[in-house]
Amino acid sequence: MMVDILGSRKLMGVIGPSTNTVVQPDMERMRPSGITNHYSRIFVTDPVALSDEDFFAGTQAISDNTMDAVRSVMTCKPDYLVMGMSAVTFYGGIAGGERFKKQVEEVAGIDVSIGSESLVAALKAYGGIKKLSFVSPYFPAANAEVRNYLEESGFEVARDVSLKCQCWTDIAKVSPERLTDVLAELDGPDVDALLQVGTNLSMVDLAAETEARLGKPVIAINAATYWHALRACAIPDKIEGLGRLLSEF
Repeated sequence: MMVDILGSRKLMGVIGPSTNTVVQPDMERMRPSGITNHYSRIFVTDPVALSDEDFFAGTQAISDNTMDAVRSVMTCKPDYLVMGMSAVTFYGGIAGGERFKKQVEEVAGIDVSIGSESLVAALKAYGGIKKLSFVSPYFPAANAEVRNYLEESGFEVARDVSLKCQCWTDIAKVSPERLTDVLAELDGPDVDALLQVGTNLSMVDLAAETEARLGKPVIAINAATYWHALRACAIPDKIEGLGRLLSEF
């Protein structure tokens, strides 16, 4: 049987907002040999001066345009989809995430890994995690949706930080120094793990460094989602240098 020369093991369709500059390079770094990523952009304009209400409206626009990006990438006949946008996957709790996932899979005709489900799977892979904290580039109302999803999934949320980035492209400009300060604020002896959501927030490297320093799980959502996709496709390769999730589980 003929196979794709570069993607002889799997073709991954990666879906992300058109304003997102982090997902594509992040997931390229996690790609084992014989796996190829094929990025499809969800059209969205870059808003200015977001509020809680604007954030929800903006993420709803991303959600509304997602299926066009799914249909586009399906023309290259990928084997599996990776959802490189996370906010709407938390909305409405577990049931809301499942509805969104089902909608994508019905349009695509193949399976997809979404951020909310992937984070929970990652937490369970580590084991022994009961209480956690998280950071996002979102606004507080969206953080409440993330908190609700995690609590429905059986975890206690100790603390969270909303960075309240004023436009989508600003998310990629949050510095490692700022995030280091936030992680210190979120951490404590009462917390078993630290999480980051928001796929345009660059934190894969910082999460790995902080995890090694603290000796507790620190999970970046792009790492969790791509890890989930690899394991869902029965790809066991371990990726070094990007945190314990990809190197051990």
